[in-house]
Amino acid sequence: MVGDRSRVADGTRERSLALFGQLSATVDEDERRRCRDELVSVHLPLVEHCARRFRHRGEPYDDLVQVGTIGLLKAIDRFDTGRGVEFSTFATPTILGEIKRHFRDKGWVIRVPRRLQELRITIAGSTDELAQQLGRSPTARELADHIGASVEEVLEGIESANAYTTLSLDAAAERADGSAGSVLETLGASDPSLDHVEVRASIRPLLERLPHRERRILLLRFFRGMTQSQIAAEVGLSQMHVSRLLSRTLQDLRSSVQEG
Repeated sequence: MVGDRSRVADGTRERSLALFGQLSATVDEDERRRCRDELVSVHLPLVEHCARRFRHRGEPYDDLVQVGTIGLLKAIDRFDTGRGVEFSTFATPTILGEIKRHFRDKGWVIRVPRRLQELRITIAGSTDELAQQLGRSPTARELADHIGASVEEVLEGIESANAYTTLSLDAAAERADGSAGSVLETLGASDPSLDHVEVRASIRPLLERLPHRERRILLLRFFRGMTQSQIAAEVGLSQMHVSRLLSRTLQDLRSSVQEG
């Protein structure tokens, strides 16, 4: 069985080299197109292998193969047989890069800056890496130290994930009893925020006694879900100043609640 696979690989390599030789030796457009089409056919299993790595991420497998094939065509056009590198080794990063770019550029429901898209990907990879090292989920501070960013940037990157691809209400989902159903059928459970109604009612008088600026910052942060950077721009302060005001105000509220 291993010998059979080896012979198949050797045959693919030889056929690929022959086609690249024909491609570089001819200027006839029809012949070049035929060589490129056959090279795509020969190396399509490589594209399929790369696409399978991204299955179950919300994109149809056939679409991923199509996107990966674009990367394969780019690799074919850029490949130089004189480099002494296997084409599959040369093409794989280009194919994977095209698929990843597809997720970055096409998978966002709300457009967010490329910086945040790339930061989210970095955070996701670092989270898995640190979780294996620590045996638990890393904190925002640990992630920030690991990737060389600020805690605020890490939190902003995590929050940007809310703009990523949404799930259809008709998508398959497991019911509480273990049977199959749809996402729509799982909706309508008790709202856990109802448990906090009394708490909110008790702190309302405390919020009303706060200075206007501190009360506004709290409302922007916890009721409108804005980041500290966004709040800083909104109220005309530095992010560091907003952070200090938030910390001090929350500490004062905790103390007031405990005394009450």
